[in-house]
Amino acid sequence: MGSSRHGTSTRVSRFPNYSQSHSTLNGVTPTSLCFESSQTLSKSIIGSLLFLMLGTRPDIAFAVIKMSQFMANPTEEHLQKALHIVKYLGSTPNLALHFSRGASSLDCYSDSDWAGDSETRCSTSGYAIFLGNDLVSWRSRRQPTVALSSTEAEYMSMCDCAQQILWIKSLFQECGLSLQHFMMFGDNKGAIHIAQNPVTEGRSKHIDIKYYFLRECIEKQTFMLDYVSTDQQKADMMTKNLTWQKFQDNCSRLNLLEFKS
Repeated sequence: MGSSRHGTSTRVSRFPNYSQSHSTLNGVTPTSLCFESSQTLSKSIIGSLLFLMLGTRPDIAFAVIKMSQFMANPTEEHLQKALHIVKYLGSTPNLALHFSRGASSLDCYSDSDWAGDSETRCSTSGYAIFLGNDLVSWRSRRQPTVALSSTEAEYMSMCDCAQQILWIKSLFQECGLSLQHFMMFGDNKGAIHIAQNPVTEGRSKHIDIKYYFLRECIEKQTFMLDYVSTDQQKADMMTKNLTWQKFQDNCSRLNLLEFKS
C-alpha cells in the first residue's frame, strides 16, 4: 500500500518471492514431478492466484478463473499454464490499483463472450465497477447455463452486475454515505433493449425469469443503463483473451498502473 497527496495505490509487494518458489527458477518443472505432486502444486498455485486476483490483480481474473475450473483434476498442461501466470506476475510486480479522493458516482461495465467454453459452450460473464475513476469491484465467471445468443449472454451478465450494484448501494447506505448516480454500461444494444423494454418477445421469452430482475431495477431507476462501444468496454479482459496491446490498454482503463514510490 502506498499513498500520496493525490491518492493511494495498492499492490502485493512480496509476490515476486512467492513466484520464485513456485516456478522453474528453482528447477521445478512439470516433468520433474510425479503426477500426484504435480496436481498438489497446481492446486496450491491456483489457490494462491485466486487470492491475489480477488485482492489486487484484476488483470489475471479471466486466466485464473479459467484455470480454477480444472482444480479437481489438473494435468501437467494446467500446471504449465499456472506457472505461466506466475511468471507474468513476477515480471509485473509493480502493477498496482490506484485510488483517488472525492468520488461521487458509481459506473459499472458489464460484458460477456458467447459460448467461449469449448467443452460446455457456456459463456463467460464479467464486470468492472468503478467508484469515480477507481476500480473497486470486479468479477469473471462462467455462466451456469448455455446462452442461445450473444444478446442472452450479455443480458445474463448485466443481471450479475446489477446484483453487485445493489449490494454496494446498500453498503453505502449503511455507512451513511450517498452517491449522486449509478450507471451501468453494456456493449450489446439487443440486451439493453430487452432490459429497458417490458414487452416479452419471442426471441427472449425463454430466458430464465430470474434474469428479469434486471428490468425491475431499470423500472425503479435503481441505476441507469446505457450503451458503450466495445472499444471503450472496461470489462473486456474479464471475459476473453486479448491481444497484448488491447490487454495493456484495458489495464490502463482499469487504473492498473505501474506503482511509483
